[in-house]
Amino acid sequence: MATILRKIAEQVLSRTTFSNVAMDRAKDAVVDTIGCMIAGSGDESVAALTRAFDGEIAEGGAARLVTGGSASPSFAALINATAAHALDFDDNFHPARAHASAVLVPALLAVLARGKATSGRRFLEAYLAGLEAQAAVGFGVNPSHYNRGWHATATVGSIGAAAGVARLLGADEESLVAAMSLATSFACGPKGQFGTSAKPLHAGIAARNAVDATRMALAGMSGRPDILERPQGFLDLFGGDDAKGWEDLTFGEEHIIESRGVVTKRHPCCASTHRAIDALLDLKQEHGLLADDIARIETKVGISAARNLAYPEPTDEMQARFSMQYCLATALLKGSLSLSDFTRQEIGRAEIREFMPRIEMQSYSADEEKGVERLPHVVTVTMRDGRILNKSRLHAKGSLEAPMSVHEREAKFMDCLRWGNRNVFGASFLQLRRLADSENLSGDDHFWSLIADC
Repeated sequence: MATILRKIAEQVLSRTTFSNVAMDRAKDAVVDTIGCMIAGSGDESVAALTRAFDGEIAEGGAARLVTGGSASPSFAALINATAAHALDFDDNFHPARAHASAVLVPALLAVLARGKATSGRRFLEAYLAGLEAQAAVGFGVNPSHYNRGWHATATVGSIGAAAGVARLLGADEESLVAAMSLATSFACGPKGQFGTSAKPLHAGIAARNAVDATRMALAGMSGRPDILERPQGFLDLFGGDDAKGWEDLTFGEEHIIESRGVVTKRHPCCASTHRAIDALLDLKQEHGLLADDIARIETKVGISAARNLAYPEPTDEMQARFSMQYCLATALLKGSLSLSDFTRQEIGRAEIREFMPRIEMQSYSADEEKGVERLPHVVTVTMRDGRILNKSRLHAKGSLEAPMSVHEREAKFMDCLRWGNRNVFGASFLQLRRLADSENLSGDDHFWSLIADC
């Protein structure tokens, strides 16, 4: 009987044709992630890595950095992926419960070899392979794995991204299986780190692990092909109490990006806040809500979301991204959330701090969540005049069910460029969206100048 890793490898290597929809969505995800990399390039988490590994970074490195200069593929993946996830503005991928693109895109960029032509289309196909592998790995362990406290970006993301990197580097089935098996041995990342700079570091470590595992596999290193399902393997150790395993794993004719999509973030904060933010903004628009007229706001969210949002009174900008109270208060008072709302100065604003105690959060019970993949997040606003207003959101803005327009994507990209202190011009967004037309990404100086010198 074929092992799970072998089934995944057979699938991602045999899928050689992709629909225009799949390619377009992959392109959108890559461009969005590059924008997030640029925005996060100046974050302190990235600066700390640069200081820590200063000797590993030089102009002569094989892979290029969003911060400028170059490094080994391993360190480029680490730094660029940390930058992509530093501001929590990068996309979510529900089948893996992971920030899939923040791991995948930097890992793939890191192994683009100068002097060896790699087309934009081949790059996107490798992205789609890695995404499908992440979904397949996540299928067997989530949501139990995530609810138990594992940051799936660092675990499932690392294993699945290794498949994408392996495909880009031309690995055969044996090497691709070995890459995923080795990446399983690297997998780690507790969600207890949320609200600290270790959280974006998880994406960096996962991207580096995917690159390192694949390079080791291609050099002859191997691991057990049944490491996901065997005793003392991934499912056994990481699955949690309710993980179902892969017995019912199937692959549809449609790629997972067509059937499920990735969720492009509208707000630069933890995705656990997004549906509540969207619901509150819906109510604000529908009823013209004013802060002075509101007595109380109550939110009901999933158990894992409530655990993620551990900072009712945040003391820095990272904690604020994981604070339902701060995010809702800011969204209500300002009408939106942007990168500029997550600075030390902004999080201390008196009007926001005064409103935050009116916001309460509770979670569904374990019985309510049992057997249900997804429940809506609900916002209840009690007005001072006694009226009670309710709104629920099953899907956040940016999801397949509530997609962002091209204009909204471009506006987000420009916000990222401004935050990253890059030149802002609309052509950069449109040029990156023509990614698939490039015949040689590794040698395309124009492509790299858009990333490093926009």
